[in-house]
Amino acid sequence: MALNRQMSPLSSSSAIPIKAQPPSHAGNSIFPSMLFVHGAEQRELRLSLLPFCIGRKSGKDLEIPDPRISRDHAEIVCEEGDYYVIDCGSKLGTYVNKERVQRRKLVRNDRIEFGIGVGAHLVFDPIAENSVVAREFLSQLSVISVDEKSNDLEKLALFLEAARKLNTSDAFEEILLSLIGTTLKLTGAERGFIFVCRDDGGLALSAACTSSGERLTSDKTISHSILADAAKAASEFIVTDTMKVGEMAARQSIVAHDLRTVIAIPLRKAHGQQSLDSKPERVLGVLYLDSRFASGSISGVSHDILGVIAREAAALVESTRLAQAEEAGRRYQQELTIAATIQQRLMTVTIPELSFATLSAKNLPCRDIGGDFYDVVVDEQGLTVVVTDVSGKGISAAILASILQGLIYSQVVAQVPLQDIVTSANRFLCQRVHGEKYATALILRLTPDGEVTYVNCGHVPPVLVRKRHAERILPANLPVGLLEEATFTSGSCRLEPGDRLILVTDGVTEAEDCNGEFFGDERLEQAATLMGEDPCFDHVLAAIREFCGVVPLSDDCTLLELVYRGRPKHATEPTMKMPAGS
Repeated sequence: MALNRQMSPLSSSSAIPIKAQPPSHAGNSIFPSMLFVHGAEQRELRLSLLPFCIGRKSGKDLEIPDPRISRDHAEIVCEEGDYYVIDCGSKLGTYVNKERVQRRKLVRNDRIEFGIGVGAHLVFDPIAENSVVAREFLSQLSVISVDEKSNDLEKLALFLEAARKLNTSDAFEEILLSLIGTTLKLTGAERGFIFVCRDDGGLALSAACTSSGERLTSDKTISHSILADAAKAASEFIVTDTMKVGEMAARQSIVAHDLRTVIAIPLRKAHGQQSLDSKPERVLGVLYLDSRFASGSISGVSHDILGVIAREAAALVESTRLAQAEEAGRRYQQELTIAATIQQRLMTVTIPELSFATLSAKNLPCRDIGGDFYDVVVDEQGLTVVVTDVSGKGISAAILASILQGLIYSQVVAQVPLQDIVTSANRFLCQRVHGEKYATALILRLTPDGEVTYVNCGHVPPVLVRKRHAERILPANLPVGLLEEATFTSGSCRLEPGDRLILVTDGVTEAEDCNGEFFGDERLEQAATLMGEDPCFDHVLAAIREFCGVVPLSDDCTLLELVYRGRPKHATEPTMKMPAGS
């Protein structure tokens, strides 16, 4: 009886954890899954630890950052193999299939909602069509009898080839369990485990069962030393009687668990046709079998069959990883699309209608989201324009751009002096980002009388177009985020009616053609001085498109044109108009 307890997956000498593992979930994965849906977000969760706590509070197993969700909203528990959802006194209530509940036993495909109209819900153990088909197919394959007259190699190859053609990650565990079951029949071993290599080089248990079909969730009673040796050396270990092998008989785990038969076969994926200087086969995981009895039948199983098991299982693991990577890529792209939508809303600026000035602006991100932004604020003093370019591209630049936009916008609205605004932004970046990111910025204030005050922090100098002549407003400071002790100075000039200011980010001047040549400052000035019915803003955009041709933008581009019209007589401009979504 003591031996049986050692072999049980439920036995453990460790302390009882705060959260318990749920039991095996017959007919499904080891742990039931849940599909979480919140707005555009969708992800799969596993009930691997219980109770499974849900709420707004940080640290919950499912944290829903919605102010309408209670901090401790609900939890899912397991009692005698059944799963229950329990409301924890939430304000909006917990609903199962549109019915408010305090406690409800869950059945497959139940929809759990956290308040009505919140938009966050769970689907308990959802039924996937391809997974159901896979299970039915595998259940038919698993009943194939194994006897001495049948060709085991052909049967196993047929089974694995058919299993791989299912090509679905939903059925991955079922395929592995069926593979283990078939292998246990061939070898006569009692237990089988398949471990898959993690990204950090360790091994993670993916599936395990006994020869009777009982699923196992613990690997504490196996020989971890042999498992590690097989993975490290990429060599198979086949021992039918450990008592007859001195080295094996001396291993602590074998003695402790009274193991007589141990098989460990690495799952190897070849890089291609081998040559003298080619890389060795890559180990994707390990198939591990053991038994408390010496197994004479194993010696009768050819190495060819075990080789087929290992190589086909490796192909299965590899194809499933590719499918999972493809799915992760789709989810990442979906999240990126959501992030791009959020950023576009945050940075949407309503161009104000002013009698003393006209504005035109355009932002062209080279990716879905970028680090450029512009903003426009109108108050009783006049018009303030902000153009900023965060170093780098992609998500990190977009996050920092959103933070900077909020920081600068709040101070512009509060009419903080321009030098103090950039000093504050510089201090923030230096203290929080520690020099990993910086930003160029240009903040410009224009009064109805044509007075311009500006601070240029390492940004592309604005182009002033006056009577078809282009000149640069050159004085500039360091970019913000480089040196915490940096000081910033402002400049000023006066605009005459008809004067134009062209503000751009370096994505415009550094746009490349097919020969790798930059658009440059000279072309920018030439495009800005073109006269016609359309504003020079349109001429600049057209010139960039013509110059680049089919070459895509390699950096985010922002263009803003400010035309000073002069202060009208009897005007009370400016009228307060705030940017929408800024």
